[in-house]
Amino acid sequence: MLPIAYHPIYKHPLPEGHRFPMIKYELLPQQLLHEGTAVASDFYEPGLPDMKHILAVHDKEYVDHLLNLTLDPRAVRKIGFPLSNELVERELRIAQGTIWGIHKALQHGIAFNIAGGTHHAYSDRGEAFCLLNDQAIGSQYLINTKLANKVLIVDLDVHQGNGTAEIFTGNNDVFTFSMHGKSNYPFKKEISDLDIALPDTTGDDEYLSILRETLPKLIDEQKPDFIFYLSGVDILASDKLGKLGCTLNGCKERDEFVLSLCKKLEMPVQCSMGGGYSPDIKVIIEAHANTYRIAKNLYV
Repeated sequence: MLPIAYHPIYKHPLPEGHRFPMIKYELLPQQLLHEGTAVASDFYEPGLPDMKHILAVHDKEYVDHLLNLTLDPRAVRKIGFPLSNELVERELRIAQGTIWGIHKALQHGIAFNIAGGTHHAYSDRGEAFCLLNDQAIGSQYLINTKLANKVLIVDLDVHQGNGTAEIFTGNNDVFTFSMHGKSNYPFKKEISDLDIALPDTTGDDEYLSILRETLPKLIDEQKPDFIFYLSGVDILASDKLGKLGCTLNGCKERDEFVLSLCKKLEMPVQCSMGGGYSPDIKVIIEAHANTYRIAKNLYV
């Protein structure tokens, strides 16, 4: 089994010309089914989460404003999506998909969320297409339910996980690691437990060398019980919102290294997809699908 959280609400309607490629959430499951990487029984439609899990990470006043659609217009502009009940429901279901994935990863070694990786959501506000921080919610859920004593978040999206860093500042139960573009959004970075900021046009060889040197040591030092992997494909040279220089094959090698390491160490891992903004949607789907193909070869 390759456990995958997905709901049709993930593909949310946006104004024409919006730069966020929402279509990928519909096309990726179709591609995985078409090529046989996944079968229909692998997919799970997440329901709505128990709000106590959301409020363990996010400020109640902020969550109430979201639920009542009473966020300040400036706060909505920072999010970058028009606020609606359906959008809020989408974010809640994404969070529940990641919580479900925790239990599946503990059973099967790995689990996926077709969406998620909403790492720009702070405890008290949303930013950059992120309203609620799914992997932060999942991390705190693991700690609060005593399913883990130590959690490691491996954030390899091209953008720093600023919201995740803020949420877990001073929290020794969750270690935040972000490897991202130095001169990219967010322009004011937060402080993760470990930040590696890469110069523009960093290519496959340098990227993979740094990752291979860093991650095994980090796992050895921190001894986590659970890993969250944010596998953004916006590290590609073709990405409109990234400035790194990785190829499709380099991105695939990155995923293969991370997931092979988790498998070898018998470390349960939940993967959320994160960003991907290449102009050609086929490139985005291929890069994301590679993550699933590698997982199938390793775990199924």
